[in-house]
Amino acid sequence: MSTLLAILPESGLPNGDAKGKFSLKEAKRTFIEMLEAAALHKTNKVFFDGRKLIGKPEIMERFYYGEFVARTVWYFAELGVSPATKYAYVLRAPVIDLGMFGETVARNRGMDVMAFDNPEEALQWLGTTPANKPHAGDS
Repeated sequence: MSTLLAILPESGLPNGDAKGKFSLKEAKRTFIEMLEAAALHKTNKVFFDGRKLIGKPEIMERFYYGEFVARTVWYFAELGVSPATKYAYVLRAPVIDLGMFGETVARNRGMDVMAFDNPEEALQWLGTTPANKPHAGDS
């Protein structure tokens, strides 16, 4: 089963919605698609909703993914994606690693990334609000 990824630009924020069974190969492919959307929309924030993903990535898959995404971010800098781009992942256990090993691998290599189990917290960390919710203080 492949991972299906829908990318919806909401307020200039690439919003990736993935579903399917986790595989390292598919995770790498979908990340590249997200970077291509970030380059297209010239944004410095990316939101990835993987709550519909299933599976349990092995520790080495988490390492290889963290290493891959950090390296790929630097490659995409040549294509106009800022290395300072923030990446928020929203995942459910066991896809999310509560020990944050993959996240730590990527962060140690210079990537600004955080994993969450709650989309509102992820959007808050990105400094944005959902398209269907008013900004605080708006009437």
